Amino acid sequence: MSDARTDRHLIYAAAVLRGFAAGAISVLAAVYLAKRGFAEAQIGLLLSAGLAGVAAGTAYGTFLADRVGRRRSLIGLALLAAGGGVSLALLDAPSALALAVFLGMLNTQGTDRGAAQALEAAILPGTAPDAQRTQVFAWYNALQDVGGAAGALLAALPELLREQFGAEELRAYDATVYFYALLFVAVALLYARLSTATERGALPTGYVADPRTRHAVRNFTLLSAMDSFGGGFIGSALIAWFLYLRFGVSESALAALFLAARTMTVLSHFGAAWLARRIGLVNTMVFTHMPSGFLLLTLPIAPSFEVAAALFIVREGLSEMDVPTRQSYLMAIVPPWQRAYASGMTQLGRASGRMVAPALAGLAFQAGALWAPLVAGALIKITYDLLLWRAFRRIKPPEEA
Repeated sequence: MSDARTDRHLIYAAAVLRGFAAGAISVLAAVYLAKRGFAEAQIGLLLSAGLAGVAAGTAYGTFLADRVGRRRSLIGLALLAAGGGVSLALLDAPSALALAVFLGMLNTQGTDRGAAQALEAAILPGTAPDAQRTQVFAWYNALQDVGGAAGALLAALPELLREQFGAEELRAYDATVYFYALLFVAVALLYARLSTATERGALPTGYVADPRTRHAVRNFTLLSAMDSFGGGFIGSALIAWFLYLRFGVSESALAALFLAARTMTVLSHFGAAWLARRIGLVNTMVFTHMPSGFLLLTLPIAPSFEVAAALFIVREGLSEMDVPTRQSYLMAIVPPWQRAYASGMTQLGRASGRMVAPALAGLAFQAGALWAPLVAGALIKITYDLLLWRAFRRIKPPEEA
């Protein structure tokens, strides 16, 4: 097997494990902290601290990782995430815990869209020709979401340990969090096997940055921050928390729901690649993502958990179709030596945009306005879709030119 294919498969495997970890912690984190006695506002602040750590890690990946080395950086990021998981289970003081989840880049958005993904997205286009680029990203995101689906199922582990093995409730949660940390140790071992081809090559002789590329990356970054700010109100941890508070559902019911939702997401990535070949990357991004925002607006008025679950599953089948198309599109419109910068900047925009919203959502939940974060997130995302289509509908990737 060639180095390019080996590297791609190693990244795929790491994506599965990172998705597995993120899927589990996103469903359990808020409920776990609530069971440990943290107030709603404190939980929101802790979730925001974790997302602020994601933003800081992404800033590192954008500006420093190519100098330090992509492989070294990926290994370091995975080990920090593992340490953050251990600290989440061990620490009780809110200030110490906030620092730990910041350094551990605790990502409770449902999928690990952080610093590691920014570097992986810069590496993957070099492992396949342009005609296969979107399909490569479809597989990458699908496998990550397969991991997320399995991780959502892992969220039932505390209940299993409690009922089948008589474990004390918090100890059962602790065991699940330690397993989350162990997954990131395995991810670090996979990154250690990447070849030197994953590092950035030398810049072309006489290279001068194209201002049009910088302009496109800047606009993409600003729009990504807006989309992510809306997404921060509706991350998986907050959706799970909303359903838990409103309908009083069990951990196993939440695990089953998020398993079904992640399964829909996995299938949607391949649908996105198929649709992009017919209507274009930008149109696929916008015209699948916008309906998901309208579906989100229906959750606060759902009369029962069963109805809310059905609406949420349909919404998840649409909401992530923009992910492989967005990654493929951005990597296509910038030169290869700027891919890490472009990927990192947009991921930084996304990380920065989402880190404030969970704290605001926590305050809304504490005030009893369970509907407010969902409505805010939906409206912001719909606005983002309209602005994205306006800004990029005329900029074509090579395969559409």
